[in-house]
Amino acid sequence: MGRWEPGARERLVQAALELYGDPGFEQTTVADIAARAGVTERTFFRHFADKREVLFDGSADFQQGVLDGIAMAPPAASALDAAAAGMDAAADVLQSRPDQAFPRLRAAVINATPSLLERELLKLATVAAAGARALEDRGAPPLEAGTAAEAAMSAFRLAFERWVSSAEPLDLRELVREGISAFRALA
Repeated sequence: MGRWEPGARERLVQAALELYGDPGFEQTTVADIAARAGVTERTFFRHFADKREVLFDGSADFQQGVLDGIAMAPPAASALDAAAAGMDAAADVLQSRPDQAFPRLRAAVINATPSLLERELLKLATVAAAGARALEDRGAPPLEAGTAAEAAMSAFRLAFERWVSSAEPLDLRELVREGISAFRALA
């Protein structure tokens, strides 16, 4: 397949996920991914900064989904309700992906690679911090904003783990809502 063929980015992602599964993330090179996708290494680097970015490329969209959800929450919503709206919007972003296999494959690769898991947790902490700032911008006191953002992110993370590990189709938004309800019950 020529490198000028359309769909290079999608082929790169598919090739990377296949190779990250076998032989594994650490053993896979950019050259391996490019060769499997039928493109040059230069083409790979037009789409991704490095081989990790294949897995983390959607981080900005995820964070924007959270922030948009918080911004669209009703003005009278509590900090936790607004944070929950942000996680609901983020769940919608993930659940509306045309390739529903990607989140599951991505999670398997990340969970199998300690350096990627560390990066994933850092990205989630960054999103929670951005959510806390957005809640403060809505008028929530800093402690309340931070607690609400962290609680909502924890609910999301646990829901996501259930979603990607389930053999049956589940609604990620509903799992997030269950997590928020569990937090309310505990609090």
